[in-house]
Amino acid sequence: MLQTRCARFVGAVAVVTLFSSGDYVHAQDPGVPNSQPNPYQQPIEEPLALPEGREMGWVMGVEVDRTGNVWILDTCGGGFQDCVGSTEPLVLKFDASGSFVSSFGGGMVVHPHGLYIDDDGYVWVLDGFGGNAEQTDQGHQVHKFTPEGELVMSLGTAGVRGDGPTTFNTPSDVLVAPNGDIFVADGHGGDDMNDRIARFTSDGTFAATWGTKGSGPGQFGSTHSLAMDSQGRLFVGDRGNNRIQIFDQDGTFLDEWRQFGSPSELFVDEDDVLYVADSTSNESNNPGYDRGIRIGSARDGTVTSFVPDPEPAGAQELVVTAPDGAMYTGYTLGRSVKKYVKK
Repeated sequence: MLQTRCARFVGAVAVVTLFSSGDYVHAQDPGVPNSQPNPYQQPIEEPLALPEGREMGWVMGVEVDRTGNVWILDTCGGGFQDCVGSTEPLVLKFDASGSFVSSFGGGMVVHPHGLYIDDDGYVWVLDGFGGNAEQTDQGHQVHKFTPEGELVMSLGTAGVRGDGPTTFNTPSDVLVAPNGDIFVADGHGGDDMNDRIARFTSDGTFAATWGTKGSGPGQFGSTHSLAMDSQGRLFVGDRGNNRIQIFDQDGTFLDEWRQFGSPSELFVDEDDVLYVADSTSNESNNPGYDRGIRIGSARDGTVTSFVPDPEPAGAQELVVTAPDGAMYTGYTLGRSVKKYVKK
């Protein structure tokens, strides 16, 4: 199963583009924003049985593995913004019923920002920045763990900001391609942060990078999420510019889609269904678009479903689907995970 980790369209003009990669033709015609049907029942807050005395922190990542286990990345419990000074595990594993299974990562990450499980079952954790984290010798790294929590690889230099082959500046997401290449979305949109994509070989050797700050093709306002479709095209959630940008794996720009809202997270399933969590759209940031989950085709860009955020003041920033078809969403500040099932 392909796993991962956003955009305004005004008017009803159809734009047809022939891609240089693959045989796809897509028509961008989203219709009326927020008008697509919602195929899901009202969500329930997933009853995750935390260890005794443990509170859920800010939810920074939600993943579901091939067997249906639910993995959560949080800020080490409580309402804290980061994990500085904490030895509390921040990667939590639950079975499909919500029972606690195991945890790891205590003391290894100062600002968790992104969780990814690759097709071989390895668990990847992004360590960005935040608050007190700037006063430590940790952060600005991407870590690869076994499912049991053994650290097997780290990309970036601990505690060092930079835009070179061995440094990051607030990395936001990671993705492993079928050939083993590693793509990192490096930057969170701030003026003093990177906004680029970095590619590494499977052993962590730096291979290439592309992208600068800006709003043109191949430029980014916030490289907040990554996904890849069955043809190997890389989808980048450019949240600061309210769009998805699509590239081949060498960084050649192919297209941009603005019909899925402002993307905080992208997920593409094995059938090339694209799920986009929009947690930031409003009348000032992305007029006409409401917060929620937009679902459609990664092949042609058609938006087929819209799942409104059930909490008026909420912000679902994470989305993933499970083998049984359920959809999970996560609230960062809301410190909760919701589960959706089809009607």
